[in-house]
Order: sequence, then C-alpha cells, then structure tokens
Amino acid sequence: MTLLQMKVKFLITAMFLALILVSCNSNTPKPRGYFRIALDEKTYDTVNLQEPVSFEYPSNVARIVYHRAEEEFFDIEYPKYNARIYCSYKDIDGNFYAISEDSRNFVYKHVIKADAISEQPFEAPERSMYGILYLIKGNTASQVQFLLTDSVKHFLRGALYFNNRPNKDSIAPVADYITDDIVRLMETAEWK
Repeated sequence: MTLLQMKVKFLITAMFLALILVSCNSNTPKPRGYFRIALDEKTYDTVNLQEPVSFEYPSNVARIVYHRAEEEFFDIEYPKYNARIYCSYKDIDGNFYAISEDSRNFVYKHVIKADAISEQPFEAPERSMYGILYLIKGNTASQVQFLLTDSVKHFLRGALYFNNRPNKDSIAPVADYITDDIVRLMETAEWK
C-alpha cells in the first residue's frame, strides 16, 4: 500500500468517525408541555336560588352570577380556572318533550368534534329528581352537560364551557375537577 493510499484511507476513516460522533448527538426537540394547574381544596355551601331549586356548590372557588331574560338563567363561574357552567331553569307547562329534546339537541351539536358522548342517568326518586349527565370527550366547546327534572313542573340544564380554545389535554384536569362539582350539584339538588 502506498503512502497516498494510506492517507486517503486514514482520511476516509477519520471522516466516517467524525460523522458518527456528530450524528449521535441527542438534541431532539421536546414535545410541547402545559403548565401544571394547582387545584384548590373546595368548601361547599348550599345556594337557594331565585328559581325553585337549591344545591351545593364550591363557594370558595366559584360564584353564582344571575341573569334575567325571558327565562331564568344563572351561571356558576370559576374565575381562577376561566370556566363557567351556564345554567337555565324552565317551568314545564305541558311541553316536557319539547324542552327535553331541545336540551338533547344542545348536547349532540358537539358530535362533530366529539370523540364520544356518554350519558349517565341520575335518579333520586325521594326528591323527585331525575336527570342525565353527559360527558363529552374530545376537543369540544363543552366537556360536560347535565339536566335535572321532575318531569312535571321543573327543568334545569347546565353546560360547562371554558373561555379559551378547547384543548382536551390542557383542560382535562380542570374539567374533571369541575365535573365533580356538577355531580355534587346533581346529588344535592332539591326542588322548592
């Protein structure tokens, strides 16, 4: 082997080793992350609304906001979490089917973006309280909706919305946190 051939072989080997050392660097980009959300402990109080229903809500993290229109409206607002449960109460006057179908249609408008919609029935016959909890999975505008009724006189519905673009990964802990409050509202609600 000549000196020139040895120099070329050495140069090729050195370039190959340099290429291996450079290519083994692990500077891969990290996936996008979200800030950790610190969830507060809750203290529940009973609210007696102007509408003929009372229930428990987490008074230290949420507040009741009243609205007046042709129907009775109120919200349960979570300022720290940028979320709100929009609630409406209606008197049933022979129009139970129309009101319940209207409520169901509000839920199923999310089917376009939803991965799944599950319905969990709720019954408390001793309080004449019947309802459905809708859990909506996916990047939808509302993750949870509910309705409560006695099927004769009272109808209450609510829907959880966040005041930002839906992203199921980033809001999942807060949505679960507020879903627990909705379940508690349903379990403690009483008609007046």
